[in-house]
Amino acid sequence: MTKHSVAIIDDHLLFSQSLKGLINTFEDFEVTHEANNGQVFIEILKKSSDLPEIALMDMNMPIMDGAETTYWLNKNFPSIKVLALSMEDDENSILKMIRNGAKGYLLKDIHPDILLEALQSVLKEGFYHTKKVSNTLVNSLHSNGNSKKSSKVELQERELEFLKLVSTEMTYKEVASVMNLSPKTIDGYREQLFKKLEVKNRIGLVIYALKNGIA
Repeated sequence: MTKHSVAIIDDHLLFSQSLKGLINTFEDFEVTHEANNGQVFIEILKKSSDLPEIALMDMNMPIMDGAETTYWLNKNFPSIKVLALSMEDDENSILKMIRNGAKGYLLKDIHPDILLEALQSVLKEGFYHTKKVSNTLVNSLHSNGNSKKSSKVELQERELEFLKLVSTEMTYKEVASVMNLSPKTIDGYREQLFKKLEVKNRIGLVIYALKNGIA
């Protein structure tokens, strides 16, 4: 069985090697790329024929840090899903990484089960956000004046139903089943709401639903 590929970008050798050993014990995952800063990782990618599916990105690194590297990856290799790794859980750090394209934000002292859950979720759902990160994003949206525009959007009954369901842990396929619609129609609802609400991903839909009392 082919395993999902993971890259580790971290300048702390002991930590990165320990993390590699842990991930390689997971049944469905394997570390295929390693780098001690963003610049080295980018050079590896440029010469590699195979891209990792997930990149575990340390925030604080010399030469090219996690935020800068994540931004570059989001522009040049958007298929690589970045999970930020940090010792810090302050809101500014979280928002910086998420805005630069990270699909999740993890603290380095998390339990191995949470790491596995995050890896699985980012592949299945496209993101992994802890309660802390979700609250930070919601607070950011509340304080953003541009959010007033989306608050006035009129949604149809089926769009509201869709929003409620995607705010759960259901997959899009399961949402389609509950709504008695085809996956293609559900994709249409999703893209339509992305445009209406001016969001780019599922977490944006969830934040809108939470903010407006829909979820």
